[in-house]
Amino acid sequence: MNHSLGMAIETLVAILLMLTIVYCVMLNKRLTRLKADEHSLKAVIGELITATEIAERAIGGLKLAVRDVNENLGSQLAAATQMSDQLYKQLGEADNVVRRLSKIAIAARPVTNPETVAAPAAKPSTAKAVAAAAEAFSERRRSNGLAA
Repeated sequence: MNHSLGMAIETLVAILLMLTIVYCVMLNKRLTRLKADEHSLKAVIGELITATEIAERAIGGLKLAVRDVNENLGSQLAAATQMSDQLYKQLGEADNVVRRLSKIAIAARPVTNPETVAAPAAKPSTAKAVAAAAEAFSERRRSNGLAA
């Protein structure tokens, strides 16, 4: 009986030892895969760090570009606004000059006699031609929306 009990214990220990060896082999395979995954994970992390550094440099460059564009655009916008104001004032002054020229031309027209009205139309005077041209120019500018 002692002998069979000892044999049973030895058999049980052998079976447990075999199970432990099989489990260790399985763990070794998993650890090998984990090591391979660790190397690929380290490579991916290295690539991510490199990509992050490149992105940070690109963002810094973009910030500088935006700042430069903002400064340039601001100054150009201010210059354009100033130019627009000047053009608006000059158009108003030009319209006033055209109106005064029209008034001068109208005032310079000769008084028509009833006797000369029946006569054939004479060649218009230079003042009348200037007045007509000034009025036409003024009307054309108003119709195009250029005059104030």
